[in-house]
Amino acid sequence: MTERKGGSGVTVALVASEFNYDVTYLMVERAREEIAFLGAHAGPLVKTPGVYDMPLAVDALLKRSDVDAVVTLGAVIEGETDHDEVVMNQAARKLADLAVQYAKPVGLGISGPGETRLQAQDRIENAANAVRAVVKMVQRLRELRAAA
Repeated sequence: MTERKGGSGVTVALVASEFNYDVTYLMVERAREEIAFLGAHAGPLVKTPGVYDMPLAVDALLKRSDVDAVVTLGAVIEGETDHDEVVMNQAARKLADLAVQYAKPVGLGISGPGETRLQAQDRIENAANAVRAVVKMVQRLRELRAAA
C-alpha cells in the first residue's frame, strides 16, 4: 500500500472547463486521485463553459471558509487564430490575482496555449502537479502564519 503524504486538513476545490471536456474530465479524475493520495479533502467541483470563465467560479470558491485552495483544470488547444493565447493569458493573470487577493493558493492545471489535442492528452498529469502545488502552499502558508 502506498503511504499517504501529509495533506490532511487541506480542502481543495476543483474548477474544470467543459470546453475540451474529453481531456478535462480525465484531468478531474487525476486531480481527485491525487487529492485522496495526499490525504487532503476534495471540495466542490465547479464546471465552467471554458477557461476564460474560470475566474468568476474561483472567486466564489475562494470566498468560502471551507475551501483552502482551488485547482483549475482545462486544455487551451490551438486554433486558427491567436484566441488560445488571449484566453490563457487573461485567465492565468486573473487567477494569480485572485490567489493574492484571498491569500489562498490557486493551482494552474490548465495546459496550453499552442498545443494540439494530442499534446493536451499527454499533459493530463498536470492536474496532479497542480494539486501537489496547492497542498504544499497551504501547508507553507500555515507555517508562516504560525511563526508570525
